[in-house]
Amino acid sequence: MLKVNNIEVVYMNVIQVLRGVSLEVGDGKIVTLLGANGAGKTTTLKAISGMLKTEEGEITAGSIDFDGKRIERYGPEDIAVMGISQAMEGRRVLEHLSVEENLLVGAYCRKGRAEVKRDIEMVFEWFPKIKDLRRQMSGYLSGGEQQMLVIGRALMARPQLMLLDEPSLGLAPLLVQEIYEIIEGINAKQKMAILLVEQNARAALGIAHYGYVIENGKVALSGPAEKLRDNEDVREFYMGISAVGSKKSYREVKHYRRRKRWLA
Repeated sequence: MLKVNNIEVVYMNVIQVLRGVSLEVGDGKIVTLLGANGAGKTTTLKAISGMLKTEEGEITAGSIDFDGKRIERYGPEDIAVMGISQAMEGRRVLEHLSVEENLLVGAYCRKGRAEVKRDIEMVFEWFPKIKDLRRQMSGYLSGGEQQMLVIGRALMARPQLMLLDEPSLGLAPLLVQEIYEIIEGINAKQKMAILLVEQNARAALGIAHYGYVIENGKVALSGPAEKLRDNEDVREFYMGISAVGSKKSYREVKHYRRRKRWLA
């Protein structure tokens, strides 16, 4: 469905963030993109969804194919109509609109009011916690409720591919588990492809079919999710689990020298 082919991204004609990133998302699959802060994960999503232009970013090399069509020169509104929807990092709700109004914004490019109303009820089935809050201003929701809302808003576009940026950020472990179970359910029931950006490698690899690790704007490692879960370097650097099973703090791990084969 999606093929990102060796793309390079530069901001403000000066700062190169991506240095030849390639990845694929198959039809109906969950693919995760892992990496530390500043590795280039969010930039990769924005390159796919056309959002780079809003931040003076540009794809300077490579191509992006979606459903057999090159899309890297299209704007975000055109890409959304093609079937790609993004839930942005940081729970970007429209704070002065109600929960239901936020969902309607997600369906802005669609026609057919009856279908839109049915899909709002579908979102409430996936996220019953926000159903009783449908008339409430979204700025008053809790962090977990806002995260549910932005995913629901992305669903309202009826995408073929949904881009999720750090859905676990700032949430308590039980909420993370709940949201990931819902993401997995959406994928299974609606056969929707999902590209999931995360720092929480344990949660992401628990539901993904395939994964990529990005470092310094390059894909350093890729493979089926179960192989990445068992990879010693991924376990130590991204899960904080050493070979003997003891956990390490980030302070200890951040200076960890990856083996030479990591970037080989």
